[in-house]
Amino acid sequence: MLSIRPFRRLWIALSLSSLGDWLSLAALSVLASYLGGRTGGLFAVSGVWLSSLLPALLFGPLAGAFADKFDRRINMIVGDVLRAALYLSIPLDLSLGVVNKLIWLYVAQFLASCASLFWTPAKDATVPNLVPPEKLEQANQLSLLTTYGTAPVAGLVFAVLSLATRIGAASHSARASSVSGSIGAVKLALYFNAITFIVSAVTIFSLRQITRRRQDSAATSTPSVARSIVEGWRFLGRTQVVRGIVFGMVGAFAAGGVVVGLGPSYVRYTLQGGGAGWGLVWAAIFVGLAAGMFLGLRILRGFSRRRLFGLSITAAALPLALIALIPSLVVTTILVVVLGACAGVAYVTGYTVIGLEVDDDTRGRTFAFLQSAIRVILFAVIAIAPSLAAGLSDLVHAATGGQTLRIANVSYDGVGDNLVLLLAAIVAVVLGRVSYRQMDDRRGVPLLADLTAVFHGEATSAVPGQEIVEQHPPLSRGLLLALEGGEGAGKSTQARLLAIWLREQGFDVLATHEPGATKVGMRLRALLLDTAHTGLTPRAETMMYAADRAEHVATVIAPALERGTVVVTDRYVDSSLAYQGAGRMLPVSEIASMNHWATGGLVPDLTILLDLPPVIGLGRRARSADRLEAEPTEFHERVRAGFLALAKAEPDRYLVLDATRDSADLSRQIQERVRDLLPDPVPMTAEETTGSFPAVRE
Repeated sequence: MLSIRPFRRLWIALSLSSLGDWLSLAALSVLASYLGGRTGGLFAVSGVWLSSLLPALLFGPLAGAFADKFDRRINMIVGDVLRAALYLSIPLDLSLGVVNKLIWLYVAQFLASCASLFWTPAKDATVPNLVPPEKLEQANQLSLLTTYGTAPVAGLVFAVLSLATRIGAASHSARASSVSGSIGAVKLALYFNAITFIVSAVTIFSLRQITRRRQDSAATSTPSVARSIVEGWRFLGRTQVVRGIVFGMVGAFAAGGVVVGLGPSYVRYTLQGGGAGWGLVWAAIFVGLAAGMFLGLRILRGFSRRRLFGLSITAAALPLALIALIPSLVVTTILVVVLGACAGVAYVTGYTVIGLEVDDDTRGRTFAFLQSAIRVILFAVIAIAPSLAAGLSDLVHAATGGQTLRIANVSYDGVGDNLVLLLAAIVAVVLGRVSYRQMDDRRGVPLLADLTAVFHGEATSAVPGQEIVEQHPPLSRGLLLALEGGEGAGKSTQARLLAIWLREQGFDVLATHEPGATKVGMRLRALLLDTAHTGLTPRAETMMYAADRAEHVATVIAPALERGTVVVTDRYVDSSLAYQGAGRMLPVSEIASMNHWATGGLVPDLTILLDLPPVIGLGRRARSADRLEAEPTEFHERVRAGFLALAKAEPDRYLVLDATRDSADLSRQIQERVRDLLPDPVPMTAEETTGSFPAVRE
């Protein structure tokens, strides 16, 4: 993933920004504890967390609308610069005492959290634009691991800074040394924090691949921020996939919040693990998350991502219930790893589905909504779970007349903790099942059979978002050859040369093209490629191409194949998957399904992909010759990546050629591959000698 230069730069910015966020929480929690004093320190630390979570409650939808409406690159740069300035102001106020130190700490953290809230959806919505569709899942895995993996790094950095400042203050009394060392560590951490955000801003500034808006919609009017928010909420309400992800996330983070909220007391008092035991369980959570994000998706490669999301949340209920029923530190630690793995699979899968199947216009608002919902749920559950557990414990103790509930040979001291953990498991089962039903893209296929097929290596297409597409054998006795590639790759030339060569061998050949091979198609082509129609929406464009293809197959290709003709077509279904799927960033699964229906499942016997860097291909064509050629280079880079992803998923059906090579060399390679598919193979020596069938001799 890090070999992709634009993503590598964004990942560097994410690493620094995440490290800064975690480091600020660690440093400000220590500072608040000292400023609050012996009696108010605990409440002061709670104020730090409250000021960090409150922006999500107030401005979550607004942050998403900004990510969709305004320049995401500027959004992230401004966010980094603001956070750097705010965190610099805290140590300055400690030294100068301009305003109340504790109050300014809360104000600065609140404003910095607002900046982070606007930064995150802009980053999340940008990732799918910087990587090929088949690598989006890996990009999300790395991004999520970086976001949470910098937490222990931040703790280590703060510990080192604390040690350094305490050594420097060793000449004072022991208590003065402790206090001055801690305050000094906070100041150093905040200075270090400001530097990380400045470097992140410079890195984002150098990332020119983050475009402001799609070029084809520049001429259309854009809605106001308020209307964008309303439309975003409507989109969430009417989009089944997003609803399923929201239900699943609620279940996942409700369960996770219960573990975090009850974990310290449950481990210390029920499991008798003390602080070290809780540290072990806390580490197990992150180990499980990492395992789920990486190993889980590799083990289940090829399994429907939509099904996997709901299934992983439902599966998380089992270890959660066992944690409640088996009060053992060793067993709990192992089960927490399993629980974290399920959460890791769900988290990265949900992000990948959104990146692949949510339009760029609403992706920022969708990510912002999920981020806000996650924080609200965590905050609510962490706050409510301890009180609920205490209340249930009191009820059980009042009913039984004792402080310990004993079932068989197992004793439950804080039985309220166990009951709340069981309740969380039930919530995870219910919402996971709802999510599964909302997102299931393989209705009618038994889940067990689907899982068995994955483990036996019989899964469907491995291209993300294409799990629902079933490939059918050709519907005829002819041969269908498709030539694909980007602009200027030489498809039309090679299609013509291939048709000529096949006719010379005595085959009945039909040379055709898309769009515009029929009377209806000619009218559609005029609309699709005319530069006057730049305001055509991506979904309308996709359906028009599918309509042209349906007419093309029904009236031209299918009848020819029924006659036994060899059909050579310049473009076919893969062009829509690459141009409208990867290029326009529309859901690939929906485009594949639509074209599967439009063509009756007709798949080429061979697809010849002429691969060419877009800069070279566009340079071969007239400037802005048609609407697609006029798209920016970033669009054509995504198209190229989309073609290559399709070829990688089905290598047996593709012949990928370097289109920078000489045209005659390309023709020879194509002929060699096609020769193996022909019903009466042509002797290679005869072809080289005569260019046609050899003479028949008695």
